[in-house]
Amino acid sequence: MATSYLELSQVGIEFDSRHGKFRALDDINLSLDRGEFVSLIGHSGCGKSTVLNIVAGLHEATEGGVILEGKEVNRPGPDRAVVFQNHSLLPWLTVYENVELAVNRVFKGHKSKSERRDWILHNLRRVNMEHALDKLPSEISGGMKQRVGIARCLSMEPKVLLMDEPFGALDALTRAQLQDSLMAIQAELGNTVIMITHDVDEAVLLSDRIIMMSNGPAATISKILPVNLDRPRDRLALAEDREFVRLRHAVLEFLYGNKSEPVTPAATALTDDAAVDKRESITTEKNYRVTSGMRPLTAMA
Repeated sequence: MATSYLELSQVGIEFDSRHGKFRALDDINLSLDRGEFVSLIGHSGCGKSTVLNIVAGLHEATEGGVILEGKEVNRPGPDRAVVFQNHSLLPWLTVYENVELAVNRVFKGHKSKSERRDWILHNLRRVNMEHALDKLPSEISGGMKQRVGIARCLSMEPKVLLMDEPFGALDALTRAQLQDSLMAIQAELGNTVIMITHDVDEAVLLSDRIIMMSNGPAATISKILPVNLDRPRDRLALAEDREFVRLRHAVLEFLYGNKSEPVTPAATALTDDAAVDKRESITTEKNYRVTSGMRPLTAMA
C-alpha cells in the first residue's frame, strides 16, 4: 500500500488557558501527495494557523502527529519553509543578504561560496528581484518584500512550502501578480504547498484541493473540495468558467453556512483574523526565527 507524501493523522491539540484546557483542534486527518497545492480556509479562530504550526514543527500535537516522507515531524527543519503574511525580512540586511542568511544556514559546508552566490541570484531571479539585490527592505515595496521572502524560502529547497496568508496585506494588483508568480514557480519546482487564505477566489485559483475548517473550539476538517481545473490556469479565462464559478459558490456557501454572525454579501475575502489568530501568527514568527537561527526583530535595539 502506497504511503502519502505528507500525512496528518488524528491530530488534536490543547492549550492551557485561564479557564483550563482549551481544545483548538480535534481529529485532523489529511493526506497530501508530492507536489500538491492545498488551501486551508475557514473563519477566524478555526485553527488554520495551528495546523500550519504543527506541520512546521513549531507546535507539538497533543494527540496524533505528522509524517513527512515516512519520518515523524517533531521540530522545525529546512525541509519545511514558512512564508508569513508579514514579509519577515531583517531590516538591516539587503535583499541579497536576507536570502544569503537562509542559504548559508542550509548549504554552508555543502556548497562553495561561489555556488551559494549563484544559488542566491538564481532564486532572486525566480521572483524577479535580482535587480534589487543591494537594496534594504525599507527601499522596496510591500509586494517586492514578499517576493524576497518567497525567494528566501525557495532557496532552502523545502519539501513543503507553508504559507500563512502570504498576500493578505497586499493591494489587489500586486496580489494577482504574486499569485501568478507562485503558480509558475510551483509548476516549475513541484513543491508541496499548504496555504492559509481568507480569499475565496485565491483558494480556487491556486489549489488542487480546498480544506474547509469547522468553527472552533475543537475545530476539525469539515469538508474537502477537489479543484479539478486544468493547469496552467488563466485568471481571466476562469472568471466565466462554469466549474470555477461552481467551486467558488461551493466555498462561499460553506463559509456563509458556518458563520454565526451576519456576512456582507459583497465579501469574497473574509474579515481579518481575530486577536487570537494574530497572537498565534506573531508567536509562530518569533519561534520560527529562533529555531531557524534568525535574530528576532527586537534584537535591533
